[in-house]
Formats: sequence, structure tokens, C-alpha cells
Amino acid sequence: METIRIRYLNDRIEKLTYINGVSDWIDLRAAEDMVLKKGEFALIPLGVAMELPAGYEAHIVPRSSTFKNFGIIQTNHMGVVDESYCGDNDQWFMPALAVRDTEIHVNDRICQFRIMKHQPPLSFEETNHLGHHDRGGFGSTGKA
Repeated sequence: METIRIRYLNDRIEKLTYINGVSDWIDLRAAEDMVLKKGEFALIPLGVAMELPAGYEAHIVPRSSTFKNFGIIQTNHMGVVDESYCGDNDQWFMPALAVRDTEIHVNDRICQFRIMKHQPPLSFEETNHLGHHDRGGFGSTGKA
């Protein structure tokens, strides 16, 4: 089992919990109350700084209900935090764009993360032919 050292930068948010056997994604919560007007951008503080294990990175994405409940989208679509972002004040944020007027409150679960091992070293070998059947192009899965 890997260990993540965590520093809470706000004493108002609930502590992170891992719900073993249900999901391997861990919810992150808003650390401040925020009011956003349609079209506004904000970095929503998540109230945590972490020291990830060597060789790992965190992937941060919205929860499935975030858009429905809050009318925000994560502007970078997926945040990546590598293990070098581990200082006492290296707070995690969710960059968000409001598509409608909205309010986000402390402890609202707005995004989630999981940690992943770094990609192994790769090399690229140039070729003129890959030698496999074409699937039909972008967006072709499921078409006859």
C-alpha cells in the first residue's frame, strides 16, 4: 500500500477518505465559498497539499455530478499533479468556468482524483505502414 502525506490548508473541509471496494477515485472538496457568474473563471481551492509517492502523479477530474449540480466545467479537462508539487503551500486547485450563475460552498464535493504510476520510457519507430486493418476513422466505433 502506498502512503500519501497530506497537509490540510483549511480546517473547515472534511478529511479525505478512501472508500475501499466502492471506487478508487477520492473526492476533493471546495475549501472556500464561491459565487460565480455565468462566464466567470475561478481557481477553486481544494484545501490540500500532498506529497505523492515517488514515481506517481495525480489525475484530477470533475465528479460526474459536478456540471449538473454546479454548472461548472474544469477548464483543463484533467489536471495532472506530479510528485514534485509537494511543498507546504502547493495547494491543489480546480480551474473552473461557470456556464451559469452558481454558488459553491465549503465541503461541496466538486472533483475527484486518483494516483497513477508514471508512464514508462517510450521510443518511437517511424514506419510507412502499420500493417493493420483501418477501423474507419475518428468516431467510427459502433458504425456498421
